[in-house]
Amino acid sequence: QVQLVESGGGLVQAGGSLLLSCAASRSIFSVNNMGWYRQAPGKQRELVAGFTRGYSTNYADSVKGRFTISRDNAKNMVYLQMNSLKPEDTAVYYCNTNPYRIGWGQGTQVTVSS
Repeated sequence: QVQLVESGGGLVQAGGSLLLSCAASRSIFSVNNMGWYRQAPGKQRELVAGFTRGYSTNYADSVKGRFTISRDNAKNMVYLQMNSLKPEDTAVYYCNTNPYRIGWGQGTQVTVSS
């Protein structure tokens, strides 16, 4: 049973933008805070943006001011708007609960060229 489906990744030049989308099963979305994570080659997976209590958000220092997480409750969707992308943002991006506690989806590859 597929529970998380990420999309929207791609190849973009430094300074560009991408909008990532995550479709979550209603059973997950309705009772959990959601977050976006990423894993670069050779590095551990990290939380880059997440909802905390209510609609509060937190961001990794490396993406503050550039990335914005949002949600559409009616559609069980979570989004990550990524602006001013840098080569170091290159990674596979995943959504999950925050903190994560369910199986990972396939992720979506983001590649930022210099």
